[in-house]
Amino acid sequence: MGSVGILLFTLFALLLLLNIPIAASLGLASVITMYVFNLPVKVYSYTMYAATAKFTLLAIPFFILAGMIMEKAGISKRLIDFANKAVGHMRGGLAIVSVLTSSFFAAISGSGPATVAALGSILIPAMDEEGYDKGMASALLASAGAIGIIIPPSIAFVVYGVVAQVSIGKLFIAGIVPGLLFGISLIAVSLIVSKKYKLKKHDVATPKELFDSFKESFWGLLTPFIILGGIYGGIFTPTEAAGVAVFYGLFVGFFIYKELKLKDLGELLVNASVSSAVVMLIVSSASVFAWIITTQGIASKIAAAVMAATSNKIVILLMINIILLVAGMFIDAISAFYILLPIFIPILNTIGVDLTLFGVIMTVNLAIGQVTPPVGVNLYVACGIADISLSRISKSVVPFLVASIIALMFITYIPAISLWLPNLLGL
Repeated sequence: MGSVGILLFTLFALLLLLNIPIAASLGLASVITMYVFNLPVKVYSYTMYAATAKFTLLAIPFFILAGMIMEKAGISKRLIDFANKAVGHMRGGLAIVSVLTSSFFAAISGSGPATVAALGSILIPAMDEEGYDKGMASALLASAGAIGIIIPPSIAFVVYGVVAQVSIGKLFIAGIVPGLLFGISLIAVSLIVSKKYKLKKHDVATPKELFDSFKESFWGLLTPFIILGGIYGGIFTPTEAAGVAVFYGLFVGFFIYKELKLKDLGELLVNASVSSAVVMLIVSSASVFAWIITTQGIASKIAAAVMAATSNKIVILLMINIILLVAGMFIDAISAFYILLPIFIPILNTIGVDLTLFGVIMTVNLAIGQVTPPVGVNLYVACGIADISLSRISKSVVPFLVASIIALMFITYIPAISLWLPNLLGL
């Protein structure tokens, strides 16, 4: 790796252990390394600016704002009601509802924590009242929220596409089937776990109740079709789609459901701005970190070391998955893309792995990281909603982690799961 790489990664690890925010850890590790090894420090500001001055990244604040608007507009509770009417009568039905609505809302928010926050405040208390263990309910919502960065539109795919220079539209389509597989694995485990609880039984909804609930939730269900249909119909780009999603959410909130008020806009814009600023600060700091990795030959040296150890594609992909699972325990998806992709891409090109496929593999890994202690952000959101300890939810999340990793292995070693749909559409 060389002395530059050793210092860079050591400083970064130490700063994380000192509980320094990840954006600051990336930035400080980079600038200290640049000073120590007499690298051109003026590149720091240029690289930070260049990393964020990209039209494609405008999708991030717009998707964040769209998710917040649609949650405020009452879409999430209508999605929950429709899913509950459809499958809530089944044993473990509310657990299925949690995964289904998370998948629907993921196609609106594009964010794991946002999905947990929007749905958890309704579903976790409901599951607790139904007879589920609160730890299990919180772990399920945290795990289902991770679908938010796999099902399109996904903020993680936007960043990956920018870093790896891969079509974001193709990534969106490639994430659909793996996202559904991820959800199915969670449903399977939740049904098994639910057998030990004495759950309340509910009557089957009448056709009229089901249809009325569908009508109420229709505008929310339509959202992903408008976004994805517009992109693949050539009407607008993924970035423009994010802007369309904002205006669609405003239309639904003001004129259809009429739950959104003018006085709400100020708070929504401030919250979206703060969330976007955090993401963009990480992007800019991580870009400098990635610049050092690339220009100092750290990435090529690591790639050469891996290829010297083994050229077996199956083994290399397994090693990469393990690295990503461990990385996901400590750093967020955006940082991981900037730090690790410069290292992995030369290896992937050598062993012939499609970068669109790897985008899905890496994103699923980092989705699992969102529910893996000690820094699983979805766990903290769910803990806050349920008012339980991290240790309690960490024990309850283990079966869901196992199921998620099994799904990951299928996605990794059966490329058709991710690439079948893009190939079918000729992307």
